[in-house]
Amino acid sequence: MNIIEISSLRQEGLEVFSTLTEAQLRMELEPEKGLFIAESPKVIRVALDAGWEPTALLCERKHITGDAQDIVERVGDIPIYTGSREMLSQLTGYTLTRGVLCAMRRKTMPSVLEVVRDAHRVVVIEAVTDTTNIGAIFRSAAALGIDAVLLTRDTCDPLNRRAVRVSMGSVFLVPWTWLDGPAKSLQPLGFKTAAMALTDNSISLDDPRLKSEDKLAIIMGTEGDGLPHQTIEEADYTVRIPMAHGVDSLNVAAAAAVAFWELRR
Repeated sequence: MNIIEISSLRQEGLEVFSTLTEAQLRMELEPEKGLFIAESPKVIRVALDAGWEPTALLCERKHITGDAQDIVERVGDIPIYTGSREMLSQLTGYTLTRGVLCAMRRKTMPSVLEVVRDAHRVVVIEAVTDTTNIGAIFRSAAALGIDAVLLTRDTCDPLNRRAVRVSMGSVFLVPWTWLDGPAKSLQPLGFKTAAMALTDNSISLDDPRLKSEDKLAIIMGTEGDGLPHQTIEEADYTVRIPMAHGVDSLNVAAAAAVAFWELRR
């Protein structure tokens, strides 16, 4: 074990946990060198089980032989930085969830075709920028039978630290990638597209035509602005969730969970 006691907040090697921004971690121009941060023992275990490569660990001293002992034993000879809870909070700027962070290497993203080849239910997330919503959508996707997640480039990064934590590691369980074209580009791959939106032509979520589709792409947009008009116009279906008491919309993460459950194959 390569355990390193932190002696200074400016100690070499700690930058990944302290000063690098999310954009710097992503390394847009050199994605093969990009990193992300997984937080909490449970999430780190899910990532390791899914084959993601750790590069460094930041662990509260008591957890090395406690909650994170199995992780410490699994990660090999990577640097394991440790110190008190107070020092780690000063270093990162926040209180660590369960006292453990793991820097992990990003993977080369698969193509859309690879991700959806054997899929029957996929979700397209368009322009959703809230990290909590992204994490929650991934968690629902994993739990409720969504085969793949596609994200437009104006959506926030699923490997953002908070998104990973909120997803409870589900971002490592469901295949996903970036969608550079419009949602209608899935139609030649055999998918019918269902835009979740309130329009005069919207059909109810429990319309039997939806569930009978062999391959269905559910398109989710932001709660405030909703989906762009063009996305709605190009969709095979426009779908609404029936609601009571005059409520006309749900948070996008809640709406996604309802849609995933109702439209499961």
